[in-house]
Amino acid sequence: MADVATAGSGAGPVAETLPDAALIERARTLFEAQRRNREFVRRLGARERIERLEALRAAILAHRVALHRAMAVDLGKPYVEVEAIEIQPALREIAHAARHLRRWMRPRRVPHPFLLAGGRSEIRYEPRGVVLVLGAWNYPFGLVVNPLIAAVAAGNCVIARPSEKAPRTAAALEALVADAFPENEVAVVGGGVPVADALLDLPFDHFFFTGSGAIGRKVMEAAARHHAGVTLELGGKCPAVVDETADVDRAAERIVRAKFTNAGQTCIAPDYALVHASLARRFVERAVDAVARFYGPSEDARRRSPDLCRIVDEHAVLRLAARVEAAVAVGARIEIGGRSDPLERYFAPTLLSNVAAGSPIMDEEIFGPVLPVRTFASLDDALAEIDARPRPLALYLFTRSRRVARAVMERTDSGAVVVNEAAIHYFNPNLPFGGVGASGLGAYHGWFGFRAFSYERAVVRQRGPGLVPLLDPPYRRRAIRLVDLMRRLIR
Repeated sequence: MADVATAGSGAGPVAETLPDAALIERARTLFEAQRRNREFVRRLGARERIERLEALRAAILAHRVALHRAMAVDLGKPYVEVEAIEIQPALREIAHAARHLRRWMRPRRVPHPFLLAGGRSEIRYEPRGVVLVLGAWNYPFGLVVNPLIAAVAAGNCVIARPSEKAPRTAAALEALVADAFPENEVAVVGGGVPVADALLDLPFDHFFFTGSGAIGRKVMEAAARHHAGVTLELGGKCPAVVDETADVDRAAERIVRAKFTNAGQTCIAPDYALVHASLARRFVERAVDAVARFYGPSEDARRRSPDLCRIVDEHAVLRLAARVEAAVAVGARIEIGGRSDPLERYFAPTLLSNVAAGSPIMDEEIFGPVLPVRTFASLDDALAEIDARPRPLALYLFTRSRRVARAVMERTDSGAVVVNEAAIHYFNPNLPFGGVGASGLGAYHGWFGFRAFSYERAVVRQRGPGLVPLLDPPYRRRAIRLVDLMRRLIR
């Protein structure tokens, strides 16, 4: 197969892949092999699990160059973005899990009630079994490997399915995982949508999905059919609020950086900015300046910038262009950008001002390098607009006021809140990463990932009879007096 790598990327050709029918059969065979092996895997102690995580770490390091080359071709990802957002967070997740895994696996003592005197109660974290990880194309390595790390740490067998929209990265992932694990423990299955649909028909013990809400509903329906657990990492319109006390220059720079990294194809990217009316013009000017500093002072320079990621495919470019055109038709003004080239998968970093609440650009998540700017007169107005939309994956607030920060956290719902920055919470393995409502179900990273891929098993160890035998029938005065005592104690 011919190599279509971009100039200078050094990417090799995509490996020949099996037809979907053969991949579906392979997926079923792998699933059955992992089901037969899951009892062995679930009994692995902390040392054995850490060894497997270290094998994954070694494979990532060995395949690092291939990963860079693959993502350069699939999405035009710059070196810094691949390292800082894809590879290094995965290596940190492995190190974090290896450091804490023994403590996570330890049974947790819980209080033992008076009625059960003479025993002890504890919670054990047990693997779910065989789990499916469905990755997304926008971060085609990290959004597969990070949940995979958590699943392995928790003692599961894993089948991972990367997105077909990033085929070179999928092939690199398959080779990497094959170097680190036997297939009856962890395997990668590629292929198109029919393969993904066939995987949903298999009775996995847990489904982990990152992607759109529409597909998330399909995954949740599959989990319900199989009485399985499910974690959904979705998205939504993440707002960035800039109040009248904010450092507007800093706010503009941080929002631009978070928005246009990966060409806006990030679930936690600021989807729109809500700026106090008194700061709106300065915010727009500073944001335009930031775009010029980051990606080039002219349209031609930005188009040639090696630091601007490409859009995933031609269809996505056309979709973005249509949405910007529709916004302009109802009064929005293009402050910078707006140009595109579907054949090159290019869409210019675009800033829209004078965006009306009912503009088409505000209907759904943009998922591209377009930042609409809206204004508000009071905090109540801004919070009312946020509350009128489905709960977002993240909310970004720029303010110098603790009162405002407290009010925003008390009066809104979101998967995360970041004050005076944007999108950085993803990099802290001590925080849960996940959404709420339409933006997701469940969370992962660090301990929260270990917990997502475990179930909590209640264990009671009873050494003596306790008080329970006193309640044995036939119910005489002793049982009645004991029940009355408990009744007085429990009010």
